[in-house]
Amino acid sequence: MNPNEPARPIRTFRDLLVWQKAIQLAITVYRVTQAFPKEEKYGLTSQVRRAAVSVSSNIAEGHARQGREFAHFLSIARGSAAEVESQLYLAAELGFIEHAATIAAVSLAGEIHRMAASLAEKVSGH
Repeated sequence: MNPNEPARPIRTFRDLLVWQKAIQLAITVYRVTQAFPKEEKYGLTSQVRRAAVSVSSNIAEGHARQGREFAHFLSIARGSAAEVESQLYLAAELGFIEHAATIAAVSLAGEIHRMAASLAEKVSGH
């Protein structure tokens, strides 16, 4: 973002950079979990995918609300991002995915966690 350009207004949740990154996280998770063993379809594969989808979903739902309620949904999104991180570390330890793929996804989840925390502070008035 160029500091000389005016900030674009936030009209919908799709305008939020944190939501855009959450969508990228979900796409990344779906791609890396394609390599998980078939017997994990209803186990870890399903669990980590649901958690990844939950991040962007909670940001979107929270945006439709105001102030502290939005901050609450951002907190839930942060929890889901942490859940994704934990599950990807487990998948790497089990040998389902390469550690390099884990690092990229976990880095993105961490960035989302920090962005959501910062936004939550702003919208709750703290």
